[in-house]
Amino acid sequence: MNSKEYCDQVESQDILHKKLEKKFFIKDNGSPLVSLKDTGIHLIYEPSIIKGYKYMVREELVEKIERISNHLEQNDKTLVIRSSWRSFEHQRLLWELTVFGMQKKYPNKKVKEINEIVSYYIAPEKKSTHSTGGAIDALIYDKKKDQVLNFGTNNGYKIDLNKKCYPYHPAISQEAKENRKLLIDLFENEDFVCDMKEYWHFDYGNVGWAIEKGKDHAIYDIIIPIIF
Repeated sequence: MNSKEYCDQVESQDILHKKLEKKFFIKDNGSPLVSLKDTGIHLIYEPSIIKGYKYMVREELVEKIERISNHLEQNDKTLVIRSSWRSFEHQRLLWELTVFGMQKKYPNKKVKEINEIVSYYIAPEKKSTHSTGGAIDALIYDKKKDQVLNFGTNNGYKIDLNKKCYPYHPAISQEAKENRKLLIDLFENEDFVCDMKEYWHFDYGNVGWAIEKGKDHAIYDIIIPIIF
């Protein structure tokens, strides 16, 4: 399968998923949000655009993340948490900052075109699975090389948003493919699913996860606490 065929397949699947999500049944199991920073797990936290960001996840995810972390630590690597639960305000700010960045990168593109590009990778504030506490964005840091692994579209924490971010894009280096496989396998072994368009994004318990796993309902709904 060439790059165009692969991307077309991903985008078709994504459209189907979005249609299913609209009426998908959710029965929240009540698992509370906890801060990963309070768990004692050895993790690296990518600096957030939100001051005082707590990197919160559903409590049920903590043991899964700990096992992933332990596996990496045994191999001189550390799990990098880029983002987890986000408030609507956080998601909206992320959208706005990404649009601003794209406008600087593509000054000749119209606003509509920029918004379309951003929508491939950043969900609207009330549509993101991050608001459920069941989504995690992650990378891997290599202690021996003293750097974040090469995943094909990143320079350290900074990720260039383009179609090569699709997890199994054929037109990336062998090194990047192997690093993506390592990251994806670790999360999939803990019953997460990898997002179809973002190799760093993993879901558990929410609608995206339930559809991909063939479940009859999701177990995590949107959480809107008083704080963010």
